[in-house]
Amino acid sequence: MAELLITGALVLDGSGAPGVRADAAIDDGRIVAIGNDLPAARRTIDADGLVLAPGFIDMHAHSDLQILANPDHTAKVSQGVTLEVLGQDGLSFAPIDDPTRTAVRRQIAGWNGEPDDFDFSWSTVGGYLDRLDQGIACNAAYLVPQGTLRMMVVGTSNRTASRAELDEMKRLLAEGLQQGAVGMSSGLTYIPGMFATTDELVELCEIVAQYGGYYGPHQRSYGEGALDAYGEMVEIARRSGCPLHLTHAVMNFAPNRGRGAELVAMIDKALAAGVDVTTDTYPYLPGATTLAATLPSWTAEGGPDALLARLRDPAARDRIAYEMEQVGSDGCHGCVIEWDSIEIGGVRNPAMNDAVGHTIAALATSAGRPPADVFFDLLIADDLATSILQHVGHEENVRTIMRHPSHTGGSDAILVGGKPHPRSWGTFPRYLARYVRELGVLELADCIHHLTGRPARRLRLTDRGLVRVGYQADLVLFDPETVQDTATFDTPRRQATGIPYVLVNGVPVIDDGHRTDALPGRAVRRTPVREEVA
Repeated sequence: MAELLITGALVLDGSGAPGVRADAAIDDGRIVAIGNDLPAARRTIDADGLVLAPGFIDMHAHSDLQILANPDHTAKVSQGVTLEVLGQDGLSFAPIDDPTRTAVRRQIAGWNGEPDDFDFSWSTVGGYLDRLDQGIACNAAYLVPQGTLRMMVVGTSNRTASRAELDEMKRLLAEGLQQGAVGMSSGLTYIPGMFATTDELVELCEIVAQYGGYYGPHQRSYGEGALDAYGEMVEIARRSGCPLHLTHAVMNFAPNRGRGAELVAMIDKALAAGVDVTTDTYPYLPGATTLAATLPSWTAEGGPDALLARLRDPAARDRIAYEMEQVGSDGCHGCVIEWDSIEIGGVRNPAMNDAVGHTIAALATSAGRPPADVFFDLLIADDLATSILQHVGHEENVRTIMRHPSHTGGSDAILVGGKPHPRSWGTFPRYLARYVRELGVLELADCIHHLTGRPARRLRLTDRGLVRVGYQADLVLFDPETVQDTATFDTPRRQATGIPYVLVNGVPVIDDGHRTDALPGRAVRRTPVREEVA
């Protein structure tokens, strides 16, 4: 007798095929039968009126510490997410040494928070994945972060890596891939990953390709020069032979309004030339990052203490303000800063809590001070840990890119802060509610394919991402008529409705709309394939 029987659901299997009415039996964490009038099980869920789909795969997540520090992880599993890809944007916590760990924690505290009494007992990718295996809410895969590699080997200086340094980064990368990482990420607007040359990235991507992984870059610009930056990523993939996954594939800021079709045309041209390209996006207009990320890159050379010293120096402040307000800094993607588009999402220093939810422009008006001065002083007072929402997106671009057959879903979610981006709780139900049911941008079966089967194929998973006999029972049941994101920019931590059941490895983590105490998730390791392609 099976453990669980789901009856009467409309099965959308993740392939993009039309739905069929069927039952599904689950036992020992896997789907053991699909059909009609299946034998009884120890438990039955009546799924009449519900869609049964593979669990959603979040291709761009920033839960690297939070998935361990706060294992409830309701923000993600309540959306139907059963697998997320960590290690994004070139900065994370494996592989790592002690000095680099201290620097990375400080640099991306706005992404991951500063969990109290946190046990950083690992130093390798394998060690981090083993830690995930001790029990997490949903499954997780990991990308080796190129910026962390560079920080360990080269430091934070703006210079070309030596031959010996590049070889050491390649060795560490290969080790991480051997231990189960699914590829490599970059953060090419963040220190120190941004200092890598195209040639350096090509050599690293050659290693990724040898192990069957993919390259997931946060590229050098999403604003002024975005298409050139996308072009560089395509060229890296072409030269290295490495599959390319364009993370948060957006065309933001004023210069890119209405230019989503140009990105789509570039992707089509690359695909026609044999370059393996996929994308992910979030279904919102604003982005989210750290406040310090908008600074010119030269300010961060030498690390956080050197940056804070510059922010206190009047001459440096004048230079920074001029670059940001008149020229357009590389940290702001080459665009002139618009202070009314920068909304404070979270702070580490409790004394700064009153800033959360307000734009830099509004804070400056209230204080009767220049916006740049408010910006500098907030960064100093919060030790660079401030997170922000950046209201720079364009709806027509979002829809154009979303429709493309290379597209997958990625929340880019930052879970910490007083007012995080609502995508942290709402990304996947928003696809189903707004872009399928309300706007008809995607058909339901196609959207499910975008969120399940297609990303599973990019991750080269052979037993997840589809509703198939023998596959892991990572499953979501939702009501297509009522599923709805309820998280807003004013109240971002609100659970979606219309998703009553979510199973991870066959175990309910959402049961009748409520979070259980189960932690059935595990690390999903990519099996190295170097021997096959050497």
